[in-house]
Amino acid sequence: MAPTVPHPRVPVEQSDPVRQWYENELGWATAPEPGPVRLLTGLRFDVLELPAEAGFAALRHLGPKAPVALRGETMRLLVGAGCADELPGLLDWLEWRGIPLGLTAIGVGGRMDAPTPPGWSGSQGAAVWLRPPEPGCEVEPTLPALPSLPCVGGGGTAPHSDPAVGSDLVRLVDTAATQCHRVRLRRRSRQPLAFS
Repeated sequence: MAPTVPHPRVPVEQSDPVRQWYENELGWATAPEPGPVRLLTGLRFDVLELPAEAGFAALRHLGPKAPVALRGETMRLLVGAGCADELPGLLDWLEWRGIPLGLTAIGVGGRMDAPTPPGWSGSQGAAVWLRPPEPGCEVEPTLPALPSLPCVGGGGTAPHSDPAVGSDLVRLVDTAATQCHRVRLRRRSRQPLAFS
């Protein structure tokens, strides 16, 4: 019996134009699994997720080129890689500990649904870019991050510490948490009171 040779399989990366756009135009890593394209977080950026209603108020603390995505009622703000690890400590420091806000972060090992590339038609309900990333431009300098300490011996600072380049993560998280809390209080006040 002659051995059979299986037909070559087309790698997932080569068969999906959305995946190709993210990998080739932006240089962003995508998850290798089949199905809708998902972006890997924690490499070039992390993501803050919050209710869209709260997110619109937080946009003023983002640089004009910081990418922002929307999927349904959830807004996703791209922030500097490593910021997801800082979120719990920042919320504690800003005195939001123990208050449910609906503000979460996705960092190393996480995934984000890839929004439809700008100008492309997408399916109903798919994630979309409110502020798309720019092909050929590095995303890192545009993202909010914690201010850096002066470089040893150089006297300078990292690109994220310059407010003109990226915005301050502390201000962004403070505004996002405040707005998330307001949204939560508004939603609770709309619910009918339950009497025993």
